[in-house]
Amino acid sequence: MSLKTPGKLALALILGLGLAGCIDARVDVALTGPDTARASMVQDMGADFYAMVKMSAENGEASGESFCAEGELTENADGSATCTLVEEGPFAQLAATQGEDALRFEPAGAGLVRVSLPTAEMKAELGAGDDMDEQTRQMVEAFFAGHSVIVRFSGAEVVDTNMNLADDRRSAETEIAFLDLINGTANLPDEIYAVVRAP
Repeated sequence: MSLKTPGKLALALILGLGLAGCIDARVDVALTGPDTARASMVQDMGADFYAMVKMSAENGEASGESFCAEGELTENADGSATCTLVEEGPFAQLAATQGEDALRFEPAGAGLVRVSLPTAEMKAELGAGDDMDEQTRQMVEAFFAGHSVIVRFSGAEVVDTNMNLADDRRSAETEIAFLDLINGTANLPDEIYAVVRAP
């Protein structure tokens, strides 16, 4: 789903559609071998927002079903919700590798794999660069302030990356604030990548 206008963006925020429902998200891609990986995505939705989305689902509105339509849903004691989606196997069989702007795995030398993710779709999905009226902007900032998506690549060793390298050099990650994406101010390269040694 692309959110190309302020009106659609506001509607998505209100109804909990698509990425707008993923108030905090973590994508973790770990090499498990020279041609296999485990990819997981965890999305956390706050209690107030989840209550609104759950009510939409109970009323039979399609918009309420988009949060955790796939994956395992956990309703937490504080009213928040967590959605976890995990897949593991050969690179070509991972759903995360399907599509033009999908996760990419490329050979990078003996025992090395270059894992990369284009960022253009990430920016377009949340309507980066859209003009918003003041009321819409205030609503967006209220929902997304302080929330982000973290992308992490890992394996036996990271030998090259444009992400933040962990002290033990076994992983690299990038944290992207949702408001930066929405406002078009995210300082992102065309892709984020790590060259990782397979276990």
